Amino acid sequence: MTEIATFPQLHIPNTIAAGPGPGNTDARVLARFANAGLADHMHPDVLRGMVECKEMLRKVMGTDNVHTFGVAGTGWSGLDMMFSAVMPGDKVVMFVNGTFSGIDGLTVRMKAATAEELAENSLDPQTDNVVVINVPHGESVTGEIVEAALAEHKPKWAAMSHWETGSGRVNDVQGFSDACERHGAMGLVDAVSSLGVGDFSIDDYPGVHGWASCPQKGICCLPLTYAPVSFSDHYIETLRATGTRTFCHHPILEARHWGIIDGNDVEKGTYHRTHSAYAVSAFHEALRLCLEQGIARRAADYAFHEAALRDCVEAMGCQVTSNMPSLVVLNLPETMAGREMELVQHCRAQNFGIWPTLSAPVQVRIGILNLLSEAAITDIVTRFAQAIRDLGGSVDQSRVDAVLRQHYSAAIAAE
Repeated sequence: MTEIATFPQLHIPNTIAAGPGPGNTDARVLARFANAGLADHMHPDVLRGMVECKEMLRKVMGTDNVHTFGVAGTGWSGLDMMFSAVMPGDKVVMFVNGTFSGIDGLTVRMKAATAEELAENSLDPQTDNVVVINVPHGESVTGEIVEAALAEHKPKWAAMSHWETGSGRVNDVQGFSDACERHGAMGLVDAVSSLGVGDFSIDDYPGVHGWASCPQKGICCLPLTYAPVSFSDHYIETLRATGTRTFCHHPILEARHWGIIDGNDVEKGTYHRTHSAYAVSAFHEALRLCLEQGIARRAADYAFHEAALRDCVEAMGCQVTSNMPSLVVLNLPETMAGREMELVQHCRAQNFGIWPTLSAPVQVRIGILNLLSEAAITDIVTRFAQAIRDLGGSVDQSRVDAVLRQHYSAAIAAE
């Protein structure tokens, strides 16, 4: 009999997750995850936690939409659910300005393609009823771009990323919503990077009927917990009329498990999937943290600390091309152009988790998810400057340190 090899126990070291996400999960959230009892998924405390989660999530998202809950899984689970209402033959305008809105566009083309179009190219279907508006990398989708496209194509659906993580650009959700209202399109928004980071209420954008986010970025709640989603009554009515070709990510069936039936919160939901007591407990604590800190306060903190990081990397000779308050996307100094991947791998080897962009042009991405302190930003700046020097680059450390001191000293003086 062949002996089966036993692998040694896996030990993953502590790292500073200074990329676009996942972020470093708060110790309180990790504790709730680890300390949850082995309750079955229908235990009264688990069900109570789910009720409180959906109520807190509505406050975090700024909505009265009853169909607001969490989809078990990652952000892609939430996005797949949101796009599930798109049916073969539906006309869609998709706005793309980075890697992830590009994948959203592929998702839409797969869902809107006919059986014949899928058979012709199942992994990259080409369909005339989906119009992809490509905005150059490093630029934002503006209200004017959306207006022109919707006026020309008159789609049933329009879709856009709120904050594009691939390029670090904030897109004009107000202009998007307004254009959708004017032209009778139902807006769908990928809020994976903005929820829990930006100060906005989704009910302020009536042209948007579907929102999807993720657990591991602004909410900072372990990658495999719940992806927040929210749908308007009009979205749900449309879905009821057309149906959808998914069971697992069916918005109405999943809502029923969260005690949302026929547009109302009810005392007891119906079975759709096996929920995890661990995940419910962690998600509950992450939402509590968001509301304790306050969405406006969190947003202001992100903007403040991102500005410090931005100023420091520019003092190192880097060019910042992003405008997201949780992520800096940059070009290295000219003398180091082309060495982005080498620098990123060098940083990762030292448990400093920064990222490259995932599509051309290759840039460096440094994030600050759940790293909102002077000490954390100083650590990131110090590590990044040293990495540039390790690869033979030049950094005037005294200048960088002066920029950092000035930023935080000014804040102290203002208080």
